[in-house]
This record gives sequence, structure tokens and C-alpha cells, in this order.
Amino acid sequence: MKVYKFGGASIADAHRMTALLPLITAAELPLLIVVSALGKTTNALEQIVRLAAGSEKEEARKYATLLKEQHLEYAQNLLSGSYFHETVALIETFFAEMEKGIVRADTRNFDYSYDQIVVVGELLSTCLFSKMLAQNGLDNAWVDARTVVRTDDTYRDGAVNWGQTTRHAKLLIGMPLEQHKIVVTQGFIGATPQGNSITLGREGSDYTAAMLAAMLGAQSVTIWKDVDGFRNADPKQFPDTVKIDALSYNEVIEMAYYGAQIIHPKTIKPLQNNHIPLYVKCFLDKDLQGSVIRDADPNDQYPPLIVLKQDQVLLQVTTRDFSFITEDNLSRLYAIFHELKIKVNIIQNAAISFVTSIDNREDRVSALVEVLGKDYKVLTNHGVSLLTIRHYNATILEQLTKGKQILLKQETRKTIQVVMK
Repeated sequence: MKVYKFGGASIADAHRMTALLPLITAAELPLLIVVSALGKTTNALEQIVRLAAGSEKEEARKYATLLKEQHLEYAQNLLSGSYFHETVALIETFFAEMEKGIVRADTRNFDYSYDQIVVVGELLSTCLFSKMLAQNGLDNAWVDARTVVRTDDTYRDGAVNWGQTTRHAKLLIGMPLEQHKIVVTQGFIGATPQGNSITLGREGSDYTAAMLAAMLGAQSVTIWKDVDGFRNADPKQFPDTVKIDALSYNEVIEMAYYGAQIIHPKTIKPLQNNHIPLYVKCFLDKDLQGSVIRDADPNDQYPPLIVLKQDQVLLQVTTRDFSFITEDNLSRLYAIFHELKIKVNIIQNAAISFVTSIDNREDRVSALVEVLGKDYKVLTNHGVSLLTIRHYNATILEQLTKGKQILLKQETRKTIQVVMK
């Protein structure tokens, strides 16, 4: 059994979705297909949440109606006859579910409100995908991932109950796979113990694909994207990037930790634990080799791997009484960052100061400075960048920092990081 995951770009319009048919007809069966929401749907749903939670419910309904019309038009371009009419009925059902979410939305319980509305995006895309396959002679079963994936009640970042979800996956996906050979389900979504809809956080669709692959003993996972594979840096930020044919699980985890828009570590871990390779291939040309993430090979050689995180804030926290930044102060500082849900991207501490770089999220930065300011002196540098280079050399470091003011620098055997302005 194999797992295919299709993101929003691969199904941006009806033509693109139909163009995926050769990938699926050529695949080995059984095949589990995990699908994200169409194109910019999640952005539109987030706008609906903000309006509904902010007591602008009629405005939220206007956006919901527009989104519904877009999905009906998509269905009309994709399907015909009974397949179209059945899909219209499903779309109506999902938007009725969204209406309940709009009615209940409240800023006091924003994360809960968010999940009750945003899950609809994946439900819509997968019903379209499933009907498209059926219309083209590919028997398949559509499975609501909320009946399979069980989590805690941390809305917008649900922690999966691995044991319960494994039991559900084997029954509700494994058995249909034996019968139909193809199952279509949603990424990103699940359900709480109370049965409420929940989302799995950043890169949740990739995580769903990896998680179900591990639970069902898949041979491999393939994520279909609009790129030819992994590159050593973001082509939007750097010219002359290099494609990498193979990376180890650990290398990808390191890069994701440093901020690369690659594959989230929580996606990699279930695959690494079960030695399941993850392929990244181009849906625009299935014959391209792509890239693979797998167990480390002693012969692996990497070019410099570059991550540039812009719009950072560098904070210097100093004790007011000039006491040392030792275990007691560090534990207090870490507790504050944890409480405010702020990820530190680099840390360095000296005798009486603690320096860190964080993402410039204005609301959280302001709250952090306010809390820290009660006991510490806080200095900030806004508009800085964090450059990370793995497998670096002096030449590439000089090229990428030329003309920059280096505010902080850390170096290990494989990795160098600099905060620069």
C-alpha cells in the first residue's frame, strides 16, 4: 500500500485536478490519497472565522456564499450527470455545517471557532476528488478523517491519540482499501474526544499522510508538489539553487527546525520510526526524478543548505540586579516563552544577559516585552534576519553576509547561524 498526498496547488482548478488522473491510474494499488483544501480556500475560511468571531456574522455569510459559489462552479467544470448532482448535495451539507460554526463563533473561544469552520475546506475538496475519480471509472471510498483521527482538545494544534487513531485507521481505512483499492480522505483535520472538529496545526496534511502511512504499514509516501524536488535554498530568495536527490530524515528535521519551508518534523518522525521513505515529486511532470527523504547513507554529501528567516526581532534580556543568567533565571525565562507560545530561533547567554531571535509577531512580541520588563531590562532590534547554513564553508558565508552588520553569531561543526541587519 502507498500513500499519495496532494496539496492545494495541485487541485487549484478543475483542469488541474483532472490532470492528476494519469498519476493515479499508473499507481500501484491499494492507494490512500490524502488531499488538502482547494487553492486559497483555507485563507478564505480564515477570513470567515475572523468576521464571524468578531460579531460580523452577516459579512461572514457573504464570504461563505461566495466560497460556496466557487465550489459549485468548480464542480460544474469537473463533473456531470449524477456525479455532479450528488456532489452539489454534499457541498450543501458541508456549508450547512459551516453555518453552524458561524452562528457559534466567538472571540472568547476563537481557536474552537476556527476549527469548526476551517475543517470544511478539506471536506469540500475531497468529495470533489472522490467523485472525479468515480466519474472516470476509478472505484474509491471517501472517508471523513474526523471518524479516524482522534486528538486531545487543543484546538488548532490537536495532539493525536496514537492508539485510538491506529485502531480507527485499520478499521475505517484499512478495510475499505481492501475492498475498493483506493481511499480518499482529508489531511489536517480530526476530532476531539467530544466529537468536535479540530485541526492538526502547521503542515497538518503532510502529517496526516505520514501518520496514516505508519499506522497502516505503507510502503512509501509521495507528496506531489509544483516543484522538481528539494533544493538547497528557497529559489524565491536565492539564485542558482541546487536540487538535492536524497536527504536523510535527520537532515530534514534540522532544516525544518531552523525555519526552512520544507517538511515539518512531526511529519518526518512517524516515517523515520518505521523506515518509510518520503518522496517529493512534481505533479506537472511525473517523469521527473524528484527527491527522497530516507534513512541516512554514509555516502551522503550535501551542498550548503541555506535558510534565511527575515522579519526577526533580536532581544537582549539583562538582569536588573546584575545577577548571573544561570539555571534559576533561565528556567524563569523559558517558562515565560513557553507560556506565551513563542518559539526561540537562536539563543545565546552570557553572564548577565540572555539574547534570542524570534519571529516578529507584533502582538506576541509586545506581550513578551511587557512581561519580561517587570523583572528584566529588555533591548530589541527589529528588522533583522537570521541566516542558517548547514554544511557551510567560508566562501558561502562571506557571500551571504557581505555588507551586513553581524549582531550575533553561533558556529558548530556542521552549522553556522548569524543574526544580521
